[in-house]
Amino acid sequence: MLASKLYSPTLREIPADAEIVSHQYMLKAGLIRKSGGGLYSFLPLGRRVELKIEAIIREEMNNIGAQEIMMPIVQPAEIWHESGRWNAYGPEMFKLEDRHGSQFCLGPTHEELITTLVRNELRSYKQMPVTLWQMQNKYRDEIRPRFGLMRSREFVMKDGYSFDVDEEGLHKSYQDEYDAYTRVFTRCGLEFKQVEADSGQIGGNHSHEFMALAQAGEAEIVSCSQCDYAADIEKATAPTLEMAAETAKDVELIETPNCATIEDLAQFLSIPLEKTIKAVAFTIDGEKTVLCMVRGDHSVNDVAVQNFVGGNAIEPATEDELKAHGLQPGYMSPIDADKPDNETFFILVDPSAMAVPNGVTGANKAGYHYQNVNPSRDFKDVSIVSIRTMVEGDACPQCGAPIHVVRGIEVGQVFELGTKYSEALHATFLDQNGKAKPYVMGCYGIGVTRTIAAAIEQFHDEHGIMWPVAIAPFEVAVVPVSTKDQDQVRIAEELYKGLQDTKTDVLLDDRNERAGVKFNDADLIGYPVRVTVGKKSASDGTVEIKVRRTGQEEVVPVDNAVARVQEILADLRSKNM
Repeated sequence: MLASKLYSPTLREIPADAEIVSHQYMLKAGLIRKSGGGLYSFLPLGRRVELKIEAIIREEMNNIGAQEIMMPIVQPAEIWHESGRWNAYGPEMFKLEDRHGSQFCLGPTHEELITTLVRNELRSYKQMPVTLWQMQNKYRDEIRPRFGLMRSREFVMKDGYSFDVDEEGLHKSYQDEYDAYTRVFTRCGLEFKQVEADSGQIGGNHSHEFMALAQAGEAEIVSCSQCDYAADIEKATAPTLEMAAETAKDVELIETPNCATIEDLAQFLSIPLEKTIKAVAFTIDGEKTVLCMVRGDHSVNDVAVQNFVGGNAIEPATEDELKAHGLQPGYMSPIDADKPDNETFFILVDPSAMAVPNGVTGANKAGYHYQNVNPSRDFKDVSIVSIRTMVEGDACPQCGAPIHVVRGIEVGQVFELGTKYSEALHATFLDQNGKAKPYVMGCYGIGVTRTIAAAIEQFHDEHGIMWPVAIAPFEVAVVPVSTKDQDQVRIAEELYKGLQDTKTDVLLDDRNERAGVKFNDADLIGYPVRVTVGKKSASDGTVEIKVRRTGQEEVVPVDNAVARVQEILADLRSKNM
């Protein structure tokens, strides 16, 4: 490709709404342009990166025998009603009507459609196992699109679905996809972790996320300092923390003016946060109110709460919802509250909160708290459930060593769905005995466009992007310092053609621009290798080769330049750099 023909409009200034590095550099380097809130057009450089990631995925899917298909983006509402997810999925679903008044959605995911697609034709155990997948745009009406491709309304996703006759077959299909995903992200050059994860809206009982480690990530990961345990913080079960035993004292009502927060309360009473018992309340599906009690220095894991209680949408409870159950906002506790009925009102207490001796908690009366509270004695009819979020230094649930909390970007996830969708959608096959049984399904997704952003978040410096070779828009840029010097132009063109002959993905920067502009653009866009053709190329017969990731520079004879570039690229590929 000639740079003079490449549509790659770079920017001098970073747009004000670009908050994170990947968003900034993708705009500045001319990879994408914003078309609307959470909507982006891919320009040639960005599209080349996307296609390279897709090619890696396609190779790995072929390697495990998964078959590529293409399903409609627009999906009929009936199949979502049939599965029970039309209303449960929530406001992120784009819904529309056609001219006849029929309802549809823009696919946020395709479990319903794939299941209804095969249910009339995948009829016998002899046809299974089978895994089908597609590469397609997905749509989610994010309440606040942000961070460029990290959280957008339209994005490219690889989604796949396996169909097996039993759990044993599902485990194998799941492991095949898990291993393939590991190879995909390794080949893309990412630094990532496979972590245990919650299945969320997709469903199923077993799931792993593939997390690209990056400070800009929205997800928190707990990772053991000693063993291989790693989990999404929402999935991780926090250990119970014991406190020094004390002789139980009598509960006492005390006045605590202007202490509506747990921090205010601890400061007012001159006690550590861990001696307080904090209350947080939620409503689920607008029907169930849940009072959650954790130690004052801990926070509530709302996913753990939702998994215990059930339901789809969890939100902070309103003042009216709280008062309907005898709870006073800012001063809540199970004491003097209504008795839970486990249908509309739940009280969950974390085990670490249950272990607080002579603690302080709300009195359900504005301006008052109870002190000398011992939950095992004073909290009645409550459910003891691990609902606190793990923190740095907690004990690993697998080996007991301290865990670390790091941030990550979810780039892929695999799920064992079981029979959730096949049962709901009456999708069955005939087993060896001629008996109808539901498919045992798995679901597997990769965020293709999010993977682009994750790579930039991991590999950049103050000058621009530093692409891994496997997904770089071009592997090599040949840059003549001056296009007015015919010898430089001739040598640059010869190197360009020589690299093309070796199937190297190469760009020739033949623009009539100053050398500094070309060098800056090469660093900004992030070509892994730059070959500079300057004055000495004609006089001394040498060129300069620079590796973007390491900054390593070397001068080599022109005649050896193509071979040396091949060696450098091979070395980078072997290291997944």
